[in-house]
Amino acid sequence: MPAQGGYASPIPVRDAHLGHAVAAEWTKIRSVRSTVWTLAVLAFLVLGIGFLINVFTDDGDYRTQAPIANGLFGLILGQICVVTLGVLVITSEYGTGLIRTTLTAAPRRSRVLTAKVLVFLAVSWTVTTAVCTLTALMGAGMHSGPGVASADGGQWAGATVLAGLYVSLLGLLALAVGTLLRHSAGAITAMLGVVLLPAILPAFLLFSESMRPAAEKILEYNAINSLASLHRVNDSGDGLSQLLLLAVVTAVALAGAYAALEKRDV
Repeated sequence: MPAQGGYASPIPVRDAHLGHAVAAEWTKIRSVRSTVWTLAVLAFLVLGIGFLINVFTDDGDYRTQAPIANGLFGLILGQICVVTLGVLVITSEYGTGLIRTTLTAAPRRSRVLTAKVLVFLAVSWTVTTAVCTLTALMGAGMHSGPGVASADGGQWAGATVLAGLYVSLLGLLALAVGTLLRHSAGAITAMLGVVLLPAILPAFLLFSESMRPAAEKILEYNAINSLASLHRVNDSGDGLSQLLLLAVVTAVALAGAYAALEKRDV
């Protein structure tokens, strides 16, 4: 019934909540081509490189190292795809101006960013873990026998679920950086530096004895060595400390992204 002295809409009005924002972000991420292309390239790199390595090796090459670790080599390149997608989840809206419409429809900016974080983390973790699992199963299926090293439960978890989580956290860090910079090219370049520079810098620092401890720490915790640790292909542990450090860094970056989104104009 119309309110006295005013107008009442015949359309039912419901209070918005986080579920509505998540549904909206899910519609966005699954309907744009960049999501399909980046995840398809991720799958192509991880599965394709893993398959080639399995084809050109024989059972004798796996006496000390289980063949499920072959997914590492494709994932070193595939992580760039997830990083790129994480940046585009937020910066594409700034580039097209859609962010104004988004924040007009959902004025609570923290809710919008939370929805993006949840949707992106779910999509990237699910796809990356599935691709890593398929690659690990392919390696175990193509190389088996009495002389082939077998993987325990910890190595299976590291090569699949934890590796997928590590790469997804890198993508989440990229989303935070994209929120801070609001520019696709700048944020992708910054994240490439985060991923690649720690892998290159120790080679120069090791020439100095005074910088050697710092170089060794950087070498231990860079993205490539962290993935190798999760796959158990080196002597740097099981990769859990590297995963925890990335989670802390990502949480700090996201806190900064929330603060910047609340204070700045769009």
